[in-house]
Amino acid sequence: MNTKEIIKTLVNNSPNVGSIAELERKLDISNGTINKWDKSQPTLIPLNKVADYFNVSVDYLLNRKSNDNEFIDVKDLFKKANSFNGKPISDHDKLVAKQLLDAYFENKKDE
Repeated sequence: MNTKEIIKTLVNNSPNVGSIAELERKLDISNGTINKWDKSQPTLIPLNKVADYFNVSVDYLLNRKSNDNEFIDVKDLFKKANSFNGKPISDHDKLVAKQLLDAYFENKKDE
C-alpha cells in the first residue's frame, strides 16, 4: 500500500472524518494534496499533521519498517495463513475469524 491508500484506510475507519478532502480541511492542508501522494512523495509538514491526527508514526504512513516491525494489515494475513497454534485452518475458518474481527473493530469505541 502507498501512503495515500494507508490514509484512505484510516479515513474510512475513522468516525471523525468522512473523506480525504474533509481531513485536508480539518488539518489545513491544501485541497488535493493527499490525493497526489500516490504519484509523488509527501512533504513533511502535511505528513506530520496526518500522522498526529491519527496518532500513528510517519513511518507507518510511508509503509516503512519502524522498530523492525513492518506494517501489515491483519486482513492480508488471512490470505497467507494456513494454521493457528499449529492446527490447520480452512478457508471457512479464515472467513469466520475475519468476520469476528470485522465485528469487533466495527463496534469498538475509540480509546
